[in-house]
Amino acid sequence: MPGATLRIVEVGPPDAEPVVLLHGGPGASLDYLRPQMDRLADGGRRLVYYDQRGGGQSALAPGTPYAGAATHVDDLERVRADLGVPSLRLVGYSWGALLALLYALDRPAAIARLALLAPAPADAATRGTAQENLRRANARPEVAALRASLDLPSLASTDPARARRARFALAVAGYFADPRRALELTPFLVQGRAEEAVWRSLGDYDLRPRLPSLQGVPSLVVHGREDPIPVENAAAIAAAIGARRVELDHCGHVPYVESPEPLFAALDPFLDGA
Repeated sequence: MPGATLRIVEVGPPDAEPVVLLHGGPGASLDYLRPQMDRLADGGRRLVYYDQRGGGQSALAPGTPYAGAATHVDDLERVRADLGVPSLRLVGYSWGALLALLYALDRPAAIARLALLAPAPADAATRGTAQENLRRANARPEVAALRASLDLPSLASTDPARARRARFALAVAGYFADPRRALELTPFLVQGRAEEAVWRSLGDYDLRPRLPSLQGVPSLVVHGREDPIPVENAAAIAAAIGARRVELDHCGHVPYVESPEPLFAALDPFLDGA
């Protein structure tokens, strides 16, 4: 890619048609989708993950600025071209779902199937609501109980590796309906400057007026009812693009950890064309 080298990880049969998975963030990495999302390869699918530029192990060339959303869209198009397929089966998670929407709006003919998992807000105002919901979720008694049960001071002195994982779990606990499930998420780092560059490029964005143009694209939207990102956001996206919508009970922002069975029960047949 111009200005960056993308790290790509593939899982499944190398000669199968690819399914491209887009991680969240922005500025995170593919690692925290795994190992849970690797389950999609069980159906004989070839999964293609990549670290988006500036995050994970996708390093920027010296002097290259952190990318805005349009550059990430261009990177995804280059991934499609490198895979040698005319259209993509695309699974986007969180910010990755918003990136998938931006790509689809720019290149609708390049989408074969579009699955949006816990999609990030389609407009800037809802993003503000989600941030406030996350603040409240982090203040829940259940999060305080998790913090007390982990006993970080003791862990730090006896098992530094477990202490690091515990600190990570506490940092993301607000995203979970059951904060204890945060311990099952693969730890990751967000590169702050990569994240800031994307949101700055989007500004006071609102994709909702453009979404009905995607009504001809086979689409699926999956969202947890206890996600800090309002479930109404997912419902509005699904209605606008004509997608099937699946809402998951007792699930927050990470359905592949908290609700894997209903998630994959919806994703597997959808990706295969049902």
